[in-house]
Amino acid sequence: MRIAVLALGGNALARAGEPATVANQFRHARESVAPIVELARDGWGIAIVHGNGPQVGDELVRNEVAQGEVEPLPLGVLVAETAGWIGYMLQQSLQNGLRRAGVERPVVTLVTQTLVSADDPALARPTKPIGHALAPDRVAKLRAAGVPLTQDGRGQWRRVAGSPMPRAIVEADVMRRLVRDGVIVIAGGGGGPPVYADPVLGLEGVDAVVDKDRVAAIVARELDAEALVILTDVDAVYEGWGTEHARPIRTLTLEGVDELLERGALDEGGMKPKVQAAASFVRAGGARAVIARLADGPSALRGETGTTIVRES
Repeated sequence: MRIAVLALGGNALARAGEPATVANQFRHARESVAPIVELARDGWGIAIVHGNGPQVGDELVRNEVAQGEVEPLPLGVLVAETAGWIGYMLQQSLQNGLRRAGVERPVVTLVTQTLVSADDPALARPTKPIGHALAPDRVAKLRAAGVPLTQDGRGQWRRVAGSPMPRAIVEADVMRRLVRDGVIVIAGGGGGPPVYADPVLGLEGVDAVVDKDRVAAIVARELDAEALVILTDVDAVYEGWGTEHARPIRTLTLEGVDELLERGALDEGGMKPKVQAAASFVRAGGARAVIARLADGPSALRGETGTTIVRES
């Protein structure tokens, strides 16, 4: 069975400029699964890794609003929580989409833990934006409370969290068996709740948010996937992004990736981490990685659109 690992951003469900209600997110979940149903019909083994940036930020707001009534939940627990309910939305939407298409494939959500290093310096240096853009009065209140903030590429203030480098997926064996049995698996949700291995206690949680594209690259390696497909809101990697001379790059070798990174040609908070994650999968022996718009997933796998990253020409 050919296996594809799909990385789906949390913004695919919680769109900018509209309220992140459950109804809106369910609607976008139903819209987002159409290309996944097409891949299932074509016989692909599928694992899905989704982001949770907007959603975990909303959970932190719920923490603050309710803190006088119930104990706030730590960030690592909130990552696990969002992995569960976003997975539920995608799982149900996929089940309904497969049924309508006449495709018989089981779907399951696994809350998988992501192994990190307890001494990863990123844990003490929050840089990963989470949540929605903040209003000025909210920025002042969070600053006064000591909450770390940063300005994103659009100049909007956002919360930030530590984002350690993922090293392994604790439940990789379970995930592998399910995918090879034809089950569509949703795993690594929100990058997976991060944990470290304590020599006495065993696994212990960490309050951080791991990059879901890097986790998807590890999932793809663990599954011996043919392709890692990072689905985003842009149709390809662009040369000269943001200029009048911008052009899509249809094929990138690892040498070409290195050249783009050395030139600083990729947006730090946008395409750069996606290209790095995609290239890491190919460097580790993966056949190809694809970066494409969500709706173009199947055609991008056929090489008709998106950007395909390969070892060499």
